[in-house]
Amino acid sequence: MSSWPGKLITFEGVDGAGKTTQVLLTAAALEQRGYTVLTTREPGGTRLSEEIRRLLLDPQFSEMAASTEALLYAAARSQLVGEVILPALESGSVVLCDRFVDSSLAYQGYGRGLGLDLLRTVNAFALVGLGAFYTIVIDLQPEQGMRRFATRESDRLEQESVSFHRRVRDGYRALAAAAPERIRVVDGSGTPDAVQARVWAHVAALLEDGEQGAPFGG
Repeated sequence: MSSWPGKLITFEGVDGAGKTTQVLLTAAALEQRGYTVLTTREPGGTRLSEEIRRLLLDPQFSEMAASTEALLYAAARSQLVGEVILPALESGSVVLCDRFVDSSLAYQGYGRGLGLDLLRTVNAFALVGLGAFYTIVIDLQPEQGMRRFATRESDRLEQESVSFHRRVRDGYRALAAAAPERIRVVDGSGTPDAVQARVWAHVAALLEDGEQGAPFGG
């Protein structure tokens, strides 16, 4: 379990599920209730991690190997945890992260077909010192998510096939079933406010009802 006074809540889901919107709505709701909130994202959140993000999402690097992709995500994550997340938790903040370690299992594991055990080992190393956290998966049919970003320029991961995004969604659902003490699945259909009401029920359970989440892999 984590001994940090703060809490980490990560938001996951297929591309277009509305994670970023829910991070912002949750941050506003927490701040209205007097919490100190830090929002960040993956990959990114630090100067170095944002540079890694640029490489990972740039469509011109279509030749990137799945193993390279997985290691770059883990590297960006390690920097974010050490530089931003752990200090914020130590100060007592509620940290909301748009994507986190479960993305690697869903995208590079279930999506790309890399071994889950290897991904867990690499990312456990990247998360040294983190402890327990809580994850909310915004669940949406991949086709719906793809329609949401069809009107803008898509990044390298968004340009993957619908079958890839279906595997990612299946991966998130499998991860949630295997770690119910940490991962909660929320229906991502409907208006942002309707989804936020579902999200808030889980956030309140963590912050007000004594739920703790769990460490990665625990």
